[in-house]
Amino acid sequence: MKKIDAHTHLIEQICGIGSEGELRPLGNGKAIYASGKVIQLIPEEYGDKSLTPETLYSTLRQHDVEYTICLQGNYTGFQNLYTYEASQKYKGFIIPAGTYDPFFRNKDKIISHLFDTLGIKVIKMEVSNGSGLMANHPTVDLDGDVMNEVYTMAKDHHLIFYIDIGRPGNNCYQVDALANAIKKYPKMTWIVCHLTAPQHDQMAVLEDNLHKLNLPNVYFDIASLPNNTKQPYPFYEAQAYIRKAIDIVGKDKILWGSDFPNAMNYTSYENAYMYIENSEIFTMEEKENILYHNANRLFRKLR
Repeated sequence: MKKIDAHTHLIEQICGIGSEGELRPLGNGKAIYASGKVIQLIPEEYGDKSLTPETLYSTLRQHDVEYTICLQGNYTGFQNLYTYEASQKYKGFIIPAGTYDPFFRNKDKIISHLFDTLGIKVIKMEVSNGSGLMANHPTVDLDGDVMNEVYTMAKDHHLIFYIDIGRPGNNCYQVDALANAIKKYPKMTWIVCHLTAPQHDQMAVLEDNLHKLNLPNVYFDIASLPNNTKQPYPFYEAQAYIRKAIDIVGKDKILWGSDFPNAMNYTSYENAYMYIENSEIFTMEEKENILYHNANRLFRKLR
């Protein structure tokens, strides 16, 4: 079955920052925060201290992925220029997303270079308090002045806007504020990462979120859904969450993504899509939409 991976990452060098300080590489895909916490960021088979465009391309092509949207993640360190360079090497296969910290003093120069000079057409903002904007800044109102300035910039540059609001129960998880903000920018295309990141046994949370965010210009990627629910393959709880999402927001609003490479520490790349392909609770049309058609409608003009 044809696929578009709507949520991947590249890592030239691990240089992230999060709530536990700076993140530096240890080798074999491992990294250490300033707090001393060690994590497996990249599966060993995919990289030592980096995740290269060549590895991304070869891995995804082995699984019949037609192209991918390559996002930024604070936990790896911003990889804007590396991702853009990769998109030029693999034109039509890698669609780059850019990002920046809205507290950067010279952010206007960054915006101009990324979205004017380089012409990047996708922005990814991670605002989580683990490894996003609120990990090293005070709590930011997702419908406040700081973020509305980002949204206005994205509107003026005609950008597709990905946003990762972290996990339920944290101060970054502001579904109501996000919904209010989205309503102010009805002509923008928004993609909420990780289907709002419901964890195990949070169907009620997900259902409430989906009703609030069921707006004409809002889509949802389902990257890392198996990881967040922490159930074994074939990830029945993740399937149930996707089924609920289709029932509430429709079959045209869900985008498959793998969250490669980090999510592959939990499951294989193959299983990250086979749980949908082999599911008995989705129609063939729904599967094809999730895995390919929905993303292609949004991104084919950017290739």
